[in-house]
Amino acid sequence: MDEHVVVVGLGFGDEGKGAVVDALCADGSVSTVVRFNGGAQAAHNVVVDGGHHTFSQFGSGTLAGVPTWLSRHVLVEPIALATESRELAALGVADPLRLVSIDADALLTTPFHVAANRAREDARGRDRHGSCGKGIGETAWYALLAERGAQPGDVVEGQEARGVPGPPPTVGDCANPVALRRKLDALARFYEPLIGAGPGVDDLVALYRAFADTVRTTTGDEAGRLADAGRLVFEGAQGVLLDETHGFHPHTTWSTVTPRNARALLAGRDARVLGVTRTYQTRHGAGPLPTEDRGVLDRFPERHNGTGEYQGAWRAGHLDTVLLRYAVAACGGVDGLAVTHLDARDLEVATAYRTGTGHRADLGPRPDLGEFVAGCTPVLEPLPDPVGFLEDLLDVPVLVTGAGPARTDYTVRTPARR
Repeated sequence: MDEHVVVVGLGFGDEGKGAVVDALCADGSVSTVVRFNGGAQAAHNVVVDGGHHTFSQFGSGTLAGVPTWLSRHVLVEPIALATESRELAALGVADPLRLVSIDADALLTTPFHVAANRAREDARGRDRHGSCGKGIGETAWYALLAERGAQPGDVVEGQEARGVPGPPPTVGDCANPVALRRKLDALARFYEPLIGAGPGVDDLVALYRAFADTVRTTTGDEAGRLADAGRLVFEGAQGVLLDETHGFHPHTTWSTVTPRNARALLAGRDARVLGVTRTYQTRHGAGPLPTEDRGVLDRFPERHNGTGEYQGAWRAGHLDTVLLRYAVAACGGVDGLAVTHLDARDLEVATAYRTGTGHRADLGPRPDLGEFVAGCTPVLEPLPDPVGFLEDLLDVPVLVTGAGPARTDYTVRTPARR
């Protein structure tokens, strides 16, 4: 593939996006990996030459030497980014932060956001949404409050504002201690009723100032400049079934997971959308998983996924073509597929749902989508050759295959010309 590629997960996350991005970058043809959604909650696993790293904010092409640009659509957590940099250095990546640049307009996720996120999830008890506990939703929510001019007592996206929000801090503010301190002071006041005193603002200002001296920030149309200078891979985080618009509320992410942000950054430039799916269904934590089967979970133990303190347990089930079709439609279609975990054998596939009114092979938009899906019974059949089956089902080529966790287990196919 010699054109720009947008990699998007077609499930509930954990489809293998990191390994797919690494495979696309391994031949040296990619100039930059662009992150276009999500934040520090991403967990993209890459295994190369026996070494393993779970990518969070760095692009998954890093072990192939490919730089990362974090667009304005990414929520940046500098403390976690520094930690990830040290982990990459321990794997032999020289000066990892030199490989990262960040849009100055990207929102900052701070310890205030993280503490508030965890306090809300703790308060939900058994009704937790399945948050990663990384402050992602809280960062987006606070910015939304400021955008709407919310006042104390206003309820925005189901959460009540207990104070007056200030303008949200951004990566560009890290180089301006006066502006940064003003925004962090407003954050501290806003969240004090929920989390107490919180971290020291002076300490955060000093830390973020050092961060600004270390990482290059960009302004203007950096996406256009990068796109015109070389081949880009846009690395999506989470999965379309968790999308803030198309996912099954309330078990969703505060992020646009579909290719929409990537297409906006490309501003009309051509790109191939590559949808990633496992040969079986997985998800973390609460929410619908119609084909869930303990037998699948027991047969395919996860080396790099487990129970998260806030996410909840790792779950698995059979491949679900009803959800797969829904995810592809939410993307506006895909140009190709990446199919991972082809080493799994003797699988089944849900080709339709049995409902009170008959069988359904497709889902349409409806306000009670999550409740509806949770109440359906999947119609299961033996899964034939997954590659041929999925190509016929969706009428698109499989362009990347993965039959194990390592880079050597992945193959990038040459696509037919469109």
